[in-house]
Amino acid sequence: MTDMTERTGTAPAHGPPVVTALPVATAQRRILTVLVLSQILSGAGLAAGITVGALLAEEMLGSTGTAGLPSALFTGGSALGAVAVGRLCQRWGRRPGLALGYGVGALGSLGVVAAAATADAVLLFVSLTVYGAGTATNLMARYAGADLAAPERRGRAVSTVLMATTLGAVAGPLLVTATGEIAHGWGIPRLAGPFALATVAFAAAAVLLGTLLRPDPLRLARTLADTAVQADADPAPSTPVRPDRRRLLAGTSVMVTGQLAMIAIMTMTPVHMRAHGHSTGAAGLVIALHVAAMFLPSPLTGLLVDRAGRLPVAVASGVTLCAAGIVAALAPVHSVPALATALVLLGLGWNFGLISGTALVTDALPAATRARTQGLLDVALAVAGATGGLSSGMVVVAGGFPLLALAGGALALAVVPVLALTVRRPRPGPAAPEGSP
Repeated sequence: MTDMTERTGTAPAHGPPVVTALPVATAQRRILTVLVLSQILSGAGLAAGITVGALLAEEMLGSTGTAGLPSALFTGGSALGAVAVGRLCQRWGRRPGLALGYGVGALGSLGVVAAAATADAVLLFVSLTVYGAGTATNLMARYAGADLAAPERRGRAVSTVLMATTLGAVAGPLLVTATGEIAHGWGIPRLAGPFALATVAFAAAAVLLGTLLRPDPLRLARTLADTAVQADADPAPSTPVRPDRRRLLAGTSVMVTGQLAMIAIMTMTPVHMRAHGHSTGAAGLVIALHVAAMFLPSPLTGLLVDRAGRLPVAVASGVTLCAAGIVAALAPVHSVPALATALVLLGLGWNFGLISGTALVTDALPAATRARTQGLLDVALAVAGATGGLSSGMVVVAGGFPLLALAGGALALAVVPVLALTVRRPRPGPAAPEGSP
């Protein structure tokens, strides 16, 4: 597949035919370069909600019990965004879908700034929901990196896109104080500063993708699959004829449980820290380390997924997230290093689960229906995040942060028997990547 050249006039399912004289390997390198640049920008936008969203809600609403509401709202919004972006990608390709998703996320970020400036709680809730489209798009971009990748390099392609998020996502929390001062200079609350940064970051990512993501990776992958069928060739291993439901279940399970546990613990960590005398800057540092652990290990994780197999890395996700919950529960409340260690483990476990799960899901889906199904699966991911965010504040109020951390870790570990139940010997046919269930 990597040395093929796309010159066909065969039309994909929707839209005009993709015609490019670029070898697929060259097209993939160009696509990954554009995705990397857009993810660096959008990472800063992603960091705003997870760093100060809960603190902004607590400040505006005056209640710790509602501090998890922003996370629930923007993850709920990301569910709606995942459906819309997935359907748009299915119909017209990755480029318009991803660009529109980031554009809507920029509007939501701007709305949060306006809500903070006017102390309008209703506008805050609506804007956080719209902001969720940007977070959904940031995650869905990983699928674009895998569209043209050969199965044996699929984990590394996904990891390249996720790795690129690191720079912006780590810089965002570290800029909490600086952006807060800028916001204060404009006469708006300091906690709105990161969302002002998110407005610019998401808008820039939308423009970059809308102008430079050519050829469209999903449409080119479809055209290549159609060409193989017309030539009576065997479909490439990267384009199965029908969904593999067991692989689909395994990939979805590890991503959903990891997302729920990670969002729940992460959301309440800044609130827990500030309640015990830590500064917003200290909370920002812990979240920055957490976000770094979410994305920075991606190249190694992708290599492990491709070499050791999808299943072992998925199991490692559940074990690592469980360890994170135990460390967070036992961490002394005044120890920033202990809390940082817990949040680093939390990010690492999430990284293991997302990359291995994405590879499993992409392995299982034919190109013709891939984007729509991926969008629906990311809805489940967003709903899990919304559930974790919404319940986290209530669990902390009822039983404290240690209870929340232990519950999240136990839930993540529960994915291991689910994965074991989905293991089976591969069916005869195109060879599956080694280590895949």
